[in-house]
Amino acid sequence: MGFDIRIPIGFLFTCLGALLVLFGLFTMGSSIYEHSLGININLTWGIALLIFGLLMIFFAKRSAKRASGQEAAPQAPPTKGGVH
Repeated sequence: MGFDIRIPIGFLFTCLGALLVLFGLFTMGSSIYEHSLGININLTWGIALLIFGLLMIFFAKRSAKRASGQEAAPQAPPTKGGVH
């Protein structure tokens, strides 16, 4: 099939999301969240990025599986004369 851009993008967002989730968990209850009305922005966006990255990887793997299944299907031989 070729190179699917969703795989590296998915891994990038998954790694960044995991880092933000970890940072948000370790800084929970810290005074750095006073400016954001006490909302743990790092944890919230980390979860969002993690979900997005995992979805990108899932759809890339699903697409590759479907493409390999279609390529393995036998093709009907072409007919001569253009009449089916």
